Amino acid sequence: MFTGIIEELGVVESIERRAAGARLRIGCRLVLEDTTEGASIAVNGVCLTAVDPGRSAFSADLAPETLRRSNLGDLRVGSRVNLERPLRPSSRLSGHLVQGHADGTGVLLALDPLGDDNWWLRVQTPPELDRYLVFKGSIAIDGISLTIAEIEKGVVSVTIIPHTYRNTTLSGYRPGARVNLECDMIAKHVEKLLSRIDAKTGLTVEGLQELGY
Repeated sequence: MFTGIIEELGVVESIERRAAGARLRIGCRLVLEDTTEGASIAVNGVCLTAVDPGRSAFSADLAPETLRRSNLGDLRVGSRVNLERPLRPSSRLSGHLVQGHADGTGVLLALDPLGDDNWWLRVQTPPELDRYLVFKGSIAIDGISLTIAEIEKGVVSVTIIPHTYRNTTLSGYRPGARVNLECDMIAKHVEKLLSRIDAKTGLTVEGLQELGY
């Protein structure tokens, strides 16, 4: 489990394409301080298993499913990546609960300056994720915990503060880049529970709204 608060920017040192999947080698330091073989590290918001961790790099194997659902297959040698270690049970939850399981990818449309190093990020999201996205709700974009400021016709907008811009990969993005998206897991559980209620009782979301919920 992660929080979406990026700890370090890593750099792709190598990517080995295989018949099924690939292997990444990522250069970094901070997240390796207490990382052991088999530990989890979120890379651009995707939970990966650290293999052969050293003082300055670790490797991770990418399954075909990971390549299909995320932007990790787009990485090249020299690409920067957002890194985060798993949440400790005793840690403060500064972002929101992030599993590291990408629901899909979106397309960066624009990153416009607002002044004083604040930015307005607009991302085109897949239609199948729209039902999980709500105004002022949480979303992880390339592993960064962000708050949805606007939703309009399949486009999610968020404000990027100076700290986030300077300490994540966002400063290097250009329009057209693919970004990993993970929706709030609570929304997915609520949807499943409501679908079961609908099937048993005929109760609908609209009906709940009429009752004042």
